[in-house]
Amino acid sequence: MENNQILDALIHRYPELDSLKAEINRASDALIACYENENKILVCGNGGSCSDSDHIVGELMKGFENMRPVGERMKNELEEIAGDRGMYLAGKLQQALPAISLTAHSALITAVVNDTDASLIFAQQVVGYGNAGDVIIGISSSGNSQNVIDALITAKAKKMNVIGLTGETGGKMKVFCDILINVPGRRTAFVQELHLPVYHTLCMMVENHFFGNQMF
Repeated sequence: MENNQILDALIHRYPELDSLKAEINRASDALIACYENENKILVCGNGGSCSDSDHIVGELMKGFENMRPVGERMKNELEEIAGDRGMYLAGKLQQALPAISLTAHSALITAVVNDTDASLIFAQQVVGYGNAGDVIIGISSSGNSQNVIDALITAKAKKMNVIGLTGETGGKMKVFCDILINVPGRRTAFVQELHLPVYHTLCMMVENHFFGNQMF
């Protein structure tokens, strides 16, 4: 399947996203370029968007809709190191598209809240994890979440590429986004309902580029 078919299928299911087709395609291209250059993706958000951040990482770090065998070199290394167990690992492990959810590190997050400023919980991690050429996906239904905005500002300072998932206004964070996917709607629940098919489609497009034609 071609990536344009995956994107067309999204618009068929959610015609209200048609005006964002070009931006979604740009986001897909940015994520693919990130991985082709051996970089990684960081993701952050609050509340339901926190869960979305973890969800995105889950789709990228293992097989989503395609098989991702580890490859002969890794297979041979595992078998040489651990014999039968290595063979088992080679048969079960999958190639990953490196991604980190900045919402998942409770000890670090609470340390930042306690020691510095709660709005810096994601920005501090961008300082540690982020490198030029990486991508950060900031998710905020309002576009006004200060901790997400601070992460995007820090990411731009580190020469990362910034993708924003927001509601229709884009909020305050839109000025810090290289690519803005501002889905129609202002009510949090309705915005989040449209974020999910958008990021599922992005994950499908990226996976299809690297692991296409190997469907489960």
